[in-house]
Amino acid sequence: MAQVNLAASITSRRWRLPLILMIVLAGVMLFSASCAPAAPAEGAAVSDISPSEYQSQYISTAADHLLIDVRTPEEFASGHIAGAINISVETIADRLNEIPQGQTLVLYCRSGNRSAQAAQILAEAGYTDIHDLGGINDWVSQGYPTVQ
Repeated sequence: MAQVNLAASITSRRWRLPLILMIVLAGVMLFSASCAPAAPAEGAAVSDISPSEYQSQYISTAADHLLIDVRTPEEFASGHIAGAINISVETIADRLNEIPQGQTLVLYCRSGNRSAQAAQILAEAGYTDIHDLGGINDWVSQGYPTVQ
């Protein structure tokens, strides 16, 4: 029987390309895993809430919550939901000190995209009671008032 030299067989031309591809693939997988976005904190909860649900659960009952308009200051000045504070989605990560931990948060924007982004930022920062009201466009189309 012929004796097989393992080192010689690994470095043979036949194995070189598959070996290199496996090493590159393993490196890409490790790099991708290290760059993945952080998962929301344990127990983080982001739920959608409709304008009518917000009215009945928070406005009618005066339940404690913080209503955050995540649009730009210019959009906020053009009309917003009464009682809202303005922290734009672009600055929310830098202004977490203005948002108390443990308080119910209700977020909205113009159409719902930025409020979803802001909810994700807050969940990743450890906030756990977050409600996405969506867009002020839906609010207004359902006949609810805004203030300037």
